[in-house]
Amino acid sequence: MTQATGPLAGVRVIDITTVVLGPMCAQTLGDMGADVIKVETLQGDSTRLIGPSRTPGMGAYFANLNRNKRSLALDLKKPAAREAILKLVETADVFVHNMRIGAAQRLGLDYETLSARNPKLIYACASGFRKGSSMQEFPAYDDLIQGVSGTASLNAGPDGAPRYFPTVMVDKLTGVTLASMIGMALFHRERTGQGQEIHLPMMETILSFMLVEHMWHGTLGEPEKGLTYPRMMTPHRRPYPTKDGYISVIAHSDAQWGKLFEAMGVPDLIHDPRFHSVPARSKNIDAVYATLTEGMKLRTTDEWLNELRPADIPCGKANSLDDLFTDPYLAETGYFEAHAHPVEGDVIIPAIPARFSKTPPNVHRPWPQLGEHTREILTEAGYSAAEIASIMRA
Repeated sequence: MTQATGPLAGVRVIDITTVVLGPMCAQTLGDMGADVIKVETLQGDSTRLIGPSRTPGMGAYFANLNRNKRSLALDLKKPAAREAILKLVETADVFVHNMRIGAAQRLGLDYETLSARNPKLIYACASGFRKGSSMQEFPAYDDLIQGVSGTASLNAGPDGAPRYFPTVMVDKLTGVTLASMIGMALFHRERTGQGQEIHLPMMETILSFMLVEHMWHGTLGEPEKGLTYPRMMTPHRRPYPTKDGYISVIAHSDAQWGKLFEAMGVPDLIHDPRFHSVPARSKNIDAVYATLTEGMKLRTTDEWLNELRPADIPCGKANSLDDLFTDPYLAETGYFEAHAHPVEGDVIIPAIPARFSKTPPNVHRPWPQLGEHTREILTEAGYSAAEIASIMRA
């Protein structure tokens, strides 16, 4: 463990979240220096059991969502344990959960109850659907929201059937968005002294993200004329095969397309009526990208990079996941950090992306063992050793 140095150092977060969405949010706050107390059941977060590990309950999935946290394991259905959480809430700046609204109310962990104990508390929660709606209590996971939001339809297979994107996209997006909203609420509290409740629905969050470009004619109130941005949907929009692999390349301006056509040996294409302007290329996007599908086959990936980068055309090798660990850029920036975990041994932790000139964030705690900090945290809350033993037995 090292000293937390990020912009949220000194902020205390009570994190009663599980799986992906909430832990992603709380880890983001922890990365920024907050003291995140992860409250787990006596069985622990389910992601502890997912992925490789050297120690039971320390799975790789859990590892990548729970660094920079302390683990407090309690049975919140027991009155003494619940009272301990309420006592911690009195010392906290933020309380975050991703339970359904009704579940939080049944546990007595709703905003009204907690704000009565701490009026300056930022109470943040996320669930599948809007609080107060008819679907408020519907269960929701990433796959479900990808489907009902139309996101899976954008990833349809050759048969036209919708497919989930191969990443837990909605959960993670909602998690980092919730962390951002918490930061804004903390800023408001600094100005006014007022705490408040935040609720973020997964459904509206992914729609706000996805419809930026795909609203299309719907923006004008004419969805029947077509939704989706055509450039996103052409089958030619993908990494292009080269002689020895794949390359990602994109041109936007007329000048870039002119240079790209010239590099492919077809300079006159920039004068083709289908390709000579942004509107023309948008209307003929399949034909535009088809030229790249054929043109990129003529050289190796490195040959193209050596040709296109000096021309200031955005391009890069299309990496596999395995390639990332030997990627020269990521090696240069030190993205994969080697750390010594107290029980897992030598581990690799992805670096925190943001850089702050005055308050640099850091990885100051590895992912915790279940209940590793229970006694430590309850002692900080003022409980005696005997009281702690009683709470843990309750």
